[in-house]
Parts: sequence; C-alpha cells; structure tokens
Amino acid sequence: MAASGCFGYGVEYADAIDLSTLGAVVSKGLFLAEREGHPPERIVETPAGMLNAIGLQGIGVHRYIKEKLPELRRLGATNVVNICGSTLDEYVELARILSDAEGVDALELNISCPNIKEGGITFGCSLHGTFDVVSAVKKVTRLPVIPKLTPNVTDVASFARAAEDAGADAVSLVNTFLAMAIDVDTRRPKLSNIVGGLSGPAIRPIAIRMVYECRRAVKVPVIGMGGIANATDALEFIIAGAAAVQVGTANFVDPFIWSKLLDGIREYLDRHAIARIGDLVGTIDLTSREKQWISS
Repeated sequence: MAASGCFGYGVEYADAIDLSTLGAVVSKGLFLAEREGHPPERIVETPAGMLNAIGLQGIGVHRYIKEKLPELRRLGATNVVNICGSTLDEYVELARILSDAEGVDALELNISCPNIKEGGITFGCSLHGTFDVVSAVKKVTRLPVIPKLTPNVTDVASFARAAEDAGADAVSLVNTFLAMAIDVDTRRPKLSNIVGGLSGPAIRPIAIRMVYECRRAVKVPVIGMGGIANATDALEFIIAGAAAVQVGTANFVDPFIWSKLLDGIREYLDRHAIARIGDLVGTIDLTSREKQWISS
C-alpha cells in the first residue's frame, strides 16, 4: 500500500505504476476544508531518514471527491482515504461525506500526526480519545475504519486494544516519530515548525517491534509501516505480524520501487514454497527461552 502523505492523491503516480496492482492507495490527509500547512522549510534529510513538518497541507474532502476520486476509479485503484480532524465532529462529518462517495474502500483515521498542534494527535495520545474517535466514526459509516497509531506513546499495544474495543476493523502503524534538527551555524531549527516527524530506514527496527507487540495484543489485522525500502524490509513486518504494509519515504527516493517490492516478495514466496502471503503473517519463530522471556 502507498502510505499517506508520500504518494500525493495517487493520480500523480499513474505514469510510474499501475495503481490497480497496489494493495491500496492511501490518500494525503484530508480535512473538511483546504489547508495550507506550514511555511518552508518543511522537509529535512537526516541520516537514514527524513524529517517532515508539512502540516497536513491538503485540498479538502470536497475537492478530493470532485477532482481525484473519479480518476482513481478509472485507474482501478483501491482507495483508502486518510482523514484528519481538529475535533471529534470533524472526523464524524468526514466519515459521513466519504461514505456516500463512490470509490472509497476504507477510512484511515489520522490520529497520530506529530507536527500539528490541534486535533488528531490529541486523540491518538489518549486511550479514551482513541476509543472515542473510532467509536464515533464507526457509528456513521459502513466503510472499514483503520486508526493510524502514533509511536509517540509508552505502550502502543494498549492503543491498539482501545481501537479494537471501539470497533476498529484494523489498525495501521507507525506514524512518524517526533524529532528535530538544528543548523549549528545559525543555531536555528531547520524546520519552520521547530519539530517534525522522522520517517525512513532509521525508524524501521522500532516500527517492527511495535507491529509485533500490537499483533500479540489484538485480533484485528495490523498494517505495518516505517522505513520499508526493499522486499526484505516488507517481509520483516509481515513475519512480525503485519497483514499488509505501507511504503512511504522510499517512494521519494525511487518512485518505481513498487514493482521491485512485489517481485521480491513473489520471489521469496517461491523460494520458500509458500503458497500465499497470508501464510507468512505472524510466523516469527521464537525459541522456548524467548517465549518464556516474553511471557514473564
């Protein structure tokens, strides 16, 4: 799946990849209204990663439905719409609007963006808030609801359980890690927002650990992401327990990465005589000693 914020609205990449071959296109985050986002500088490269503080710039839900969704339908894309809210009511209204739009396959609730001061992250860092926003959205939509969890908490598995208890159909994780960078010559933050979200290969081992913990905590599917740059990276998440994966930052490095990922996964399945990718999910092999350590 193409991760939110790293693939535009999907149509921008139609010349680089057959969108119908992807598990899904996850849209840039949508509010009810258009949003400017933060002023420059908004992106900084870091060792093995990237910092961003875009501020959820977007065209708003009504323009998305009018301008992007028809073309995505024509291209055969599976469309997961990432929705953002400053209030609980905004999430609910977005869910209502998108439930009536032809071609929307699921909703991903962005309750975890670390670089805006209002809304989502407030819900995502509170167990009660996570439960409330998921349950409120579930009441107004027939679409699958997938809250996107923040890694900026002590125990991410407890948030996965809160989401499941509220009726979530799956959970996706992780969003970016709160981080910052400083220009030592000017002694100024490199980002206009001072802090931003860290993504890329630097976060992958932590993201895999969190996916593993959530898979053990909940029964709903877990969608994993964080620093996937090749097929081996994707397979790590799947073996840890991810039923699907999203790829984000690597798409900026190589917009043609998608066929390489799919070919690499198919080659692995053939080499290990595994009939279907679902047979690989959560198959991490632990020794009895490791199992005893985990249970204690």
